[in-house]
Amino acid sequence: MYQIITGPLLWLTFLVFVGGLAWRVYSYIKGLNWKLDRVAYGTQTAYGVRGAVRSIVAWIVPFGSQGWKVKPIFTIMFFVFHIGIVVTPLFLLGHAVILNSRFGINWPTLPMVVADTLTVAMLCAGLFILVRRIALPEVRIITSLYDYTLLLITVAPFFTGFMAVHQLGGDYKFWLYAHILTGELMLLAVPFTKLFHVVGFFLSRGQLGMDYGIKRGGMKGTNMAW
Repeated sequence: MYQIITGPLLWLTFLVFVGGLAWRVYSYIKGLNWKLDRVAYGTQTAYGVRGAVRSIVAWIVPFGSQGWKVKPIFTIMFFVFHIGIVVTPLFLLGHAVILNSRFGINWPTLPMVVADTLTVAMLCAGLFILVRRIALPEVRIITSLYDYTLLLITVAPFFTGFMAVHQLGGDYKFWLYAHILTGELMLLAVPFTKLFHVVGFFLSRGQLGMDYGIKRGGMKGTNMAW
């Protein structure tokens, strides 16, 4: 069982994950219309690129944009959640061992205490996000079972991994298998659900940044079609 889910099934998961993301990115860019979506590919590129970079940087830095400053507690929890999601699995010792044994890739790792801290912090932030979705009417009204399911899919690999590493909850093999399978499920879900925002965020922020960068960066008042 272990050889299957960390071998052929893992390869298939990576193939669908990478291929699905590539297709979604291609479809997104291909579907843009330069007049309708106001993205300049071949005209005023310098203004557009600068605007895209500024927009992305402002939103990936805590409190870097006005939107993050409005709700500081949510902003902190949001970044704790996403930093834990990205950093922990990328540099976890157990994952580095699998990458080396299955694919021959040597990868840097985090000290276990740092990985544990990030995991617990991420799970606490996830709980905060869940409670916020339930407690605040303005958030609850736009939240569906789909959103709760995606949150569960996202936190499940971290919870099961923590249980397995520290051999909590009795059956180590159960938690180990649950961790691997839920991790693969999360990767498979990314290209086909709202989890695509792991990449889509950069595309949409870049698109908006191009628009603002060109119109406010020097082309306002000119004869451009938009």
